[in-house]
Amino acid sequence: MKADQIIIEPILTEKSNILREEECKKYVFKVDKRANKIQIMRAVKEIFSVTPISCNIVNVGGKRKAILPVSSTTYRRGYGRTASWKKAIVTLAANEKINKFEGA
Repeated sequence: MKADQIIIEPILTEKSNILREEECKKYVFKVDKRANKIQIMRAVKEIFSVTPISCNIVNVGGKRKAILPVSSTTYRRGYGRTASWKKAIVTLAANEKINKFEGA
């Protein structure tokens, strides 16, 4: 897989911002389900020109959602699920950062 296929999008939440601002810089990405730690670290190195130290992976399960009415007269009863996905937390050295995530 290519680097742009492995890293789908960055995750920018309050918790990921706190991780990014610590001494050991940790960046959170949504990644392809088939990618492993080595592929993710190579993709981050290639795309952002930084040297990752480590990578932690979390498989996030889909949530259960109620099926809403189809129209004003038709209802479908039951539950569905959102898609499951994979999250990667990449740790960089203390002196490195990804400039695209930092405020200008």
